[in-house]
Amino acid sequence: MRLPLVLCLLALALPAWAGAFPDPAPHEMCPVCGMLVSKYPDWTATVVYRDGHAYHFDGAKDLFKYLFDPKRYDRGHGAGDIERIGVTEYYEVKRIDAHQAWFVIGSDVLGPMGHELIPFASRADAEEFLRDHHGRRILRFDEVKQNLPGKLDLGRFD
Repeated sequence: MRLPLVLCLLALALPAWAGAFPDPAPHEMCPVCGMLVSKYPDWTATVVYRDGHAYHFDGAKDLFKYLFDPKRYDRGHGAGDIERIGVTEYYEVKRIDAHQAWFVIGSDVLGPMGHELIPFASRADAEEFLRDHHGRRILRFDEVKQNLPGKLDLGRFD
């Protein structure tokens, strides 16, 4: 009698757990720049593959560098193997689905590697941040072009 109840409870909890993003271990380094990711939990971005492997990044900018050229950083996984991608939302400081995020660029807030794509859960939050921190633009995940992360490294926001 108790087993069906336990299975039902697990089934209800599974969707929330399945979409969760793992935290980086203390020794994990960003595959793009080599920084210790755990030193910057407010900026962590994560790629989780279908086989359970995860890569963590010290910010969304390095995440996008990785996504635009995954074979450069990992020959064992391809873009088609990605299960989910998360970024740390600026205000709530929790990881959210990167495809749903709104990213502000060109603000006076810098991440661990300088100018960043700063993620927000809502357009309203992104607009408020843009105004408060002199941001230049708001982008959606699919609007981030391959050359943008490199431009941000140079302090360019066009």
